[in-house]
Amino acid sequence: MHSILPTFFTGFAMSAALIMAIGAQNLFVLRQGLKREHVGPVVLFCGCADALLIAAGVGGVGALLGAMPQLTLALTIGGAVFLTWYGVKAFQRMMAPEAMSVTAQGRITLGSALGATAAFTFLNPHVYLDTVLLMGAAGSAQPTELRPIFVAGAASASISWFAALGYGARILTPIFSRSAAWKVLDAIVGVVMLALAASLIGRSIL
Repeated sequence: MHSILPTFFTGFAMSAALIMAIGAQNLFVLRQGLKREHVGPVVLFCGCADALLIAAGVGGVGALLGAMPQLTLALTIGGAVFLTWYGVKAFQRMMAPEAMSVTAQGRITLGSALGATAAFTFLNPHVYLDTVLLMGAAGSAQPTELRPIFVAGAASASISWFAALGYGARILTPIFSRSAAWKVLDAIVGVVMLALAASLIGRSIL
């Protein structure tokens, strides 16, 4: 019984270290948080998706994916196309002449928000590297009876991070009451998305 807490915090710490890096999914959650639009469902989707992927990795799916390079290539190409499209859209928003603010942002439906969240989650090969392969390998090294505890710790870190990112974004509302701040954010989003797309294309070529 005394091994439960160390195992939980091992999963929590490892997941937190991997998930806090700036990436497409985090930027999308941040933007939804700034808009205060469908934040709860987006945060819940991200946390549950991470928990599912980590559990799958601990259950041995990572080894299966490693033996299917064609699937990895398909995900890489699909992810590069989606990230390129979203990056271009971000630059289009940045160049738009109309003023942008928290209240003036064009709203999207819940379905569109969850669809975009799913694309950022499942079309990004880095997500599988972090959750299924790395977290899966670490979880598989735990004793069998403690693996669910490891997954619970990792999932808790994921949900905590996305909740802090989505709901904490409103602290930045005074800054993003100015259209210039939105233009800067969209410029950052565009650069990150296109850079990630280029890295995925580079990986597929190599």
